[in-house]
Amino acid sequence: MALAAIELVEIEQVLTSWDAAPQAYLELRRKFPHLAWIRCDASDVTETPYRSFGVFDLHLLDSADHCAAITDDPARATGIVLARRAAAS
Repeated sequence: MALAAIELVEIEQVLTSWDAAPQAYLELRRKFPHLAWIRCDASDVTETPYRSFGVFDLHLLDSADHCAAITDDPARATGIVLARRAAAS
């Protein structure tokens, strides 16, 4: 199932809210249960993020083929990698 444009807008709204960091992952998993969700540290991902919001890098995950891969095509995205960057001091 492709990631719809409206879903990207809703994900952006969650990640840009003032209190997103503590509960963002749980909120997004609850709101979009049909997507695969992976969370990690931003240093664990070498690909360029699809988008960045606050302390989060958003990567699109394509798991339609045998091996999962990062994609920049929302039409191929079946999940999200939510990579958290260290907050600036």
